[in-house]
Amino acid sequence: MHRFHYRNDTLYAEDVPVGEAARRFGTPLYLYSHGTIVDHYLKIKEAFREVEPLICFSMKANSSSAVLASLVKRGAGLDIVSGGELYRSRRVKCPASRIVYASVGKREDEIDEAIRAGILLFNVESEPELRMINRRAHARRKKVMVTLRLNPDVEAHTHHYITTGKSENKFGLDFNTARAIIRFSNRYKNVDIAGVHIHIGSQITEAQPFVAAIRKTLRFIDTLGVVIRYFNIGGGMGIVYDKERPQGANEFAAKVLPLFEDRDFKLILEPGRFIVGNSGILVTRVVYIKKSASGKHFAIVDAGMNDLIRPSLYSAYHEILPVDCPRQAGGARSRRTVKYDVVGPICESGDFLGKDRVLPELKEGDLLAVMGAGAYGYAMSSNYNSRPRLPEVMVIKNRVHLVRPRETYADLVRGEKVPKGI
Repeated sequence: MHRFHYRNDTLYAEDVPVGEAARRFGTPLYLYSHGTIVDHYLKIKEAFREVEPLICFSMKANSSSAVLASLVKRGAGLDIVSGGELYRSRRVKCPASRIVYASVGKREDEIDEAIRAGILLFNVESEPELRMINRRAHARRKKVMVTLRLNPDVEAHTHHYITTGKSENKFGLDFNTARAIIRFSNRYKNVDIAGVHIHIGSQITEAQPFVAAIRKTLRFIDTLGVVIRYFNIGGGMGIVYDKERPQGANEFAAKVLPLFEDRDFKLILEPGRFIVGNSGILVTRVVYIKKSASGKHFAIVDAGMNDLIRPSLYSAYHEILPVDCPRQAGGARSRRTVKYDVVGPICESGDFLGKDRVLPELKEGDLLAVMGAGAYGYAMSSNYNSRPRLPEVMVIKNRVHLVRPRETYADLVRGEKVPKGI
């Protein structure tokens, strides 16, 4: 599942003690296991090998150049949602033929840049967007390929903030609108409507919602009377954060691939969290131990909701482990256990990383590892409370590499100006 493990009661990332990385680069920090990233990508590639899909990593989950380069080097494409992500994809030399572009709000300049780059296709989310792409392609004397993102109106059984395939969500086209677009496709002379795209949500731990969405979409395709060359099944496969029992890549493929028997589609997959979620941890240090009048124990750490917002935003659970677990002679734990709220320094009551966590009795200076932080961790972090963003570190076997330095206070104000006469 991942390459974080205890060795002699010390947490390791592959063959590097986590504490060593913390001493070298300070806390808090994001720490990634390169081997875990590659392992999870190769699991999907192997599970779907019989159809040779295009696997486009959903880089919104983690846009670190080191992560992207690790995947692109091994044949992955990239699923992008902004001009900035296009810039990053080109920076790591991802072939344009392996880039697909989603997002409900692509700007004109972003569309222009993507056409200029020669990306494989746009995932179109609305009729106005399709008209815009057609106009911009015409202006550049190009014909560009698109898939229509369909909203199959299925329940994904995940947090409502990350459900994207229901009719009330902002994403995708209803079937009637999509049918009308295809019927009058000759209006779009500079667009090749080459396929369909679905993406029903994130952190989905069972196959049934995917199967329902695919079956519904296939039935719709059969009513169109046109050739569909690409079928993009999106991403959204869940991982273990707590007590989930998510499907593995082989189990997922076993449920999905039979649906495409006798179908001549090029499949596209857009996994994100499945590849990087369990590949990263947030390493943080206990600053204070506090006990309230009610008897509640707080472990106040140096990482906060600006560093990892998922617990505050989604009430998401992340396992929290001590980096060091010393034992007494005979093997007994050297500390009693205490139930803590693990909270950060941000001036918000919602600033917590975990509540009611039973941990070995902590003291100031102890290191904690917030697990499963490789997806939507650094990518969603901010400078709230004027806090510099964290360094990112990647372990490759027995070596640790700084892949993004810690921001400085000077970085916080770079580009700011105070007008004269203020």
